[in-house]
Amino acid sequence: MHRQLKTANSQNVATTSVIRLVPHHSRTVRLTEQDRTEMLAFLRVRPVHTLVMASFINDNGVESSLNRGVFFGYRGQNGQLEGVALIGHTTLVEARTDDALAGLAACAADPNTPIHLIMASGQDAERFWSYMGKTGSARLTCTEALFEVGFPFAVPSHNQPLSIATMEWLIPVAEAQAEVAFTECGVDPLVKDREGFLRRVARRIEQGRVFIVTEGETLIFKADIIAETAEAIYLEGVYVAAEYRGQGLGSEYLASLALQLLDRVENVSLLSNVNFTSSHKAFAKAGFRQTDTCTTLFL
Repeated sequence: MHRQLKTANSQNVATTSVIRLVPHHSRTVRLTEQDRTEMLAFLRVRPVHTLVMASFINDNGVESSLNRGVFFGYRGQNGQLEGVALIGHTTLVEARTDDALAGLAACAADPNTPIHLIMASGQDAERFWSYMGKTGSARLTCTEALFEVGFPFAVPSHNQPLSIATMEWLIPVAEAQAEVAFTECGVDPLVKDREGFLRRVARRIEQGRVFIVTEGETLIFKADIIAETAEAIYLEGVYVAAEYRGQGLGSEYLASLALQLLDRVENVSLLSNVNFTSSHKAFAKAGFRQTDTCTTLFL
């Protein structure tokens, strides 16, 4: 009797899981340029956590191959957005309800969608993965700490010489970014997709979003603006050349960059693997403080 009850309960759980995977599927919609204002208003509620999606919309539009994915939304009973996700190579998720998370996950479950990573705040990425109905684990799961800085600035003013990278620095910048990427996820983008990766780095340089410190032909430091809105800037790819590490230069350059960027936004943030404790010390010296965590699944 106990075994039969246990089996029945297991079946009920499985059935519930399937039902939860696509709750009110008709409420999940592909978003278009007509939804831009509503999307940005939804994302602005948590401007730091949703910075990358908002920046993509501002930079590329809602419907663009440059986003390397498609925007979907989930609408509640009142028709208002409860979740927005960019589903594609880099899948970004902001869901305010469990139904929204499950509904958006159903869109991502299409086997023809080439997803490289899933990122969301807290544990939402792992829940999103489970709602996709996938078996097994992601190739790599990273918990990342969110660091932020704003005024009042917590460290003495630094005046280190940073410049905006030009196209002559494309290869050194790309090689540095590839090293950072390989350290984070075990994939070298210069090997996996050299042409596409160089094209994306070149575009960021053309946008004036790569800041560098050089000495002769040597790239000493770099950091990229991966996303920017009126409220905040998100940095990525903070790099110090191996022979210059351990001298405190990284924190000085990062502090100088943060001060420069805080002239145009209220908040500068970045993410870092929770295991990279030596980098976290440098971020703290540069005035950043940890405020949250998020999970990234590499597939």
